[in-house]
Amino acid sequence: MADRTPTGAGHGRAVVPLVRMTARRRDEAHRAATPLELFFDLCFVVAVAQAGGRLVHAVAEGDPGHGVTGYLFVFFAIYWAWVNFTWFASAYDCDDVPYRIATLVQISGVLVLAAGVPRAFDHADYGVAVLGYLIMRVALTLQWLRAAHNETGAARVAALRFAAGLVVVQLGWVVLLLLPDAAWGWGFVPLAAAELAVPVFAESRHETSWHPHHIAERYGLFTIIVLGETIAAATVAVQSALDESAALDELLPIAAGGLVIVFAAFWIYFAVPIHEYLHSNRQAFFWGYGHYLIFGSAAAIGAGIEVAVEQATHHAHISTLAASLAVTVPTALFMITVWLVHARHFKRGTAQNLVLLVGALLVLPAGFAGHWAVPLTGLIAAGTVAVGVYLSVRGGAGEPAGRATG
Repeated sequence: MADRTPTGAGHGRAVVPLVRMTARRRDEAHRAATPLELFFDLCFVVAVAQAGGRLVHAVAEGDPGHGVTGYLFVFFAIYWAWVNFTWFASAYDCDDVPYRIATLVQISGVLVLAAGVPRAFDHADYGVAVLGYLIMRVALTLQWLRAAHNETGAARVAALRFAAGLVVVQLGWVVLLLLPDAAWGWGFVPLAAAELAVPVFAESRHETSWHPHHIAERYGLFTIIVLGETIAAATVAVQSALDESAALDELLPIAAGGLVIVFAAFWIYFAVPIHEYLHSNRQAFFWGYGHYLIFGSAAAIGAGIEVAVEQATHHAHISTLAASLAVTVPTALFMITVWLVHARHFKRGTAQNLVLLVGALLVLPAGFAGHWAVPLTGLIAAGTVAVGVYLSVRGGAGEPAGRATG
């Protein structure tokens, strides 16, 4: 058995049968996402698509309350399953045979979770989804126990705390599953809070050696995947409408506006080198947790575009205003949360800090523009990007606001 973790895991090298799983260095050079991590992310597209599809159906049928609530529940499960693996892999990816097998088992759990999304969304039947979660949790718990076996001192304690926290909270989900359906209404939020508390508790005395550049890349790649799913969903919606000989003059503005919104969302997110800001858990926890809203709103934009297409082709039982708000509200939420969680750390001065907030405030009333709401939202989003670029060029690129000098 080899005595150290390979530093080039997954890139241009044969898989190692077995290595000693120890923490990777936070200052490791050229740390990048591995093919296995990319494959893991790709499988999450299925779950994201399922959640977005159920949201479209609920909103188009005139039940936005149930749709949004169900979407928030289901998307949290998707987001948190991805987060758990991503941060562990950043600290302990050794890319040997046991590690790969454990990751593939987690991918199987993701697909089971995705298969359970429609039941959870439509009938509050969480059995299949919890089973998928359980599969992922068993594999990840074994990974943390393996890490603990090879660690000493505070690092060992942190790994054992992670394993124990995963087991305790997963038992909570199983118990909730055995209770009456009404229990999910009051049980979900405390258990979700417990999930978020596990990393804080586990790393209270010792930070795992996650890699800032690697984590930033992983979150960026998942943002791309979510935005890509948004484009795919909107494309399918427009294609279906055209197959039914719907009026092209009603669909082209929606398609064009939706595309510009997604382009602007991409530009807004990737405008800052966030790895320069991530130095410790103090910055990383809020930034990582805040991506629940960033990912969720990005995926909801695609669902909103689908709803707008269905309303324009008379397949949705909602008003034009409701369909328009299905696009403008998640777009505004994306702008606000990207500024709050991600971009503001690199903004200098009042003008730069106000760009995304003002853009979001302008997007919201665009929902009242009738059939032109989506293209108008696209124009506002593009204008926001243009103003941001202008102010950035005029002000010059700089370090994160907290580290800026002069």
